[in-house]
Amino acid sequence: AGIVALYSNNTERMRIDNTGAVTMPYQPAFQVGASQLNNLTINVAHTIVWGSEIFDTGVDFTSNTFTAPVTGKYNLTANLRVDNLDSSASYYMLKIVTSNRTYITIYDFQGDPTYWHPTLAVLADMDAGDIAYVTFQQNGGAAQTDIDGDAKYSNFSGYLVA
Repeated sequence: AGIVALYSNNTERMRIDNTGAVTMPYQPAFQVGASQLNNLTINVAHTIVWGSEIFDTGVDFTSNTFTAPVTGKYNLTANLRVDNLDSSASYYMLKIVTSNRTYITIYDFQGDPTYWHPTLAVLADMDAGDIAYVTFQQNGGAAQTDIDGDAKYSNFSGYLVA
């Protein structure tokens, strides 16, 4: 039982070890954490500001946007901690917007929850150069809703699957 390694331009691009584990250190992948956003204006799709970069293999994430370096299927996941929700809001929407389509999850509430933790995960078809970003919107109610800026609660990640 040995190790299989694949090289391109004298650089190891993939390794299969003797346990069968496969590592691809250049596979496109990223994870970023949100910046704090307070008292969001209502009836506006706010592009989430990602203030901390946890990792970005390939340097494909910049200006709150992921740009697909190659054509393929990408797993994209957005998590937000939303504070100070307003029961008089008609609804809240979390979106992952890509060049090919928009993915949406929509919620409405009874009462004024202290916080809420929406998640949206998709397998998105993306061509090389396509972009992906996250928006959040409150329709109706008072402009009191906040996005928590702690990366353990509010984050956006993605990687090339196939």
